[in-house]
Amino acid sequence: MKQEDPLKKEQTGTYWDEQYATQQTGWDLQQPSPPLKKYIDTIKNKDLAILIPGCGNAYEAEYLLQQGFTNITLVDISTVLTNRLTKKYKGTPIRVINQNFFDHKAKYDLILEQTFFCALHPSFRERYVTQCIEVLNDHGKIAGLLFNKKIADHEPPYTATNAIYKELFSPGFHFLRFENCMDSIKPRLGSELFVEFEKKTN
Repeated sequence: MKQEDPLKKEQTGTYWDEQYATQQTGWDLQQPSPPLKKYIDTIKNKDLAILIPGCGNAYEAEYLLQQGFTNITLVDISTVLTNRLTKKYKGTPIRVINQNFFDHKAKYDLILEQTFFCALHPSFRERYVTQCIEVLNDHGKIAGLLFNKKIADHEPPYTATNAIYKELFSPGFHFLRFENCMDSIKPRLGSELFVEFEKKTN
């Protein structure tokens, strides 16, 4: 019997539905990522339009809500997950959308990146950058964490080198921060970069 192409499988909602339904979520921190929490604490404008793509259990969104942010959008391809989040955040300023990020059409001031990029097969990286440029307003930003430690070639998380990140993002973004993350959770210490990229304008 022919096996399903793993590349096709992991880019589908069905694949991620299975992960959440069976709780195969080893990447889940059960809390906001400490570096992102620290970054959120520096944001003064609570009305920024913020997108968290491939949001997972969205602990950062919960923290944003607690801090008084008013315009938060979560996008994830898993119906199982987004159904849970829709119930959890009913009546709040958090909008939950069950959709492939690459099909999403809206405009934002900030994209928070937390384990979404590394869940995408490397063949999707250029599309990721292009889509971020498309959905960000002028001078909009991507901020968050990227892995810089080689883990696996055949399944998520997929990682990359500093040179690859620079090649991917530098044509469309100014690098405001691009540094080794010093306050990662212990299991990830030494394997994460904290980045803050600002969209270039013509």
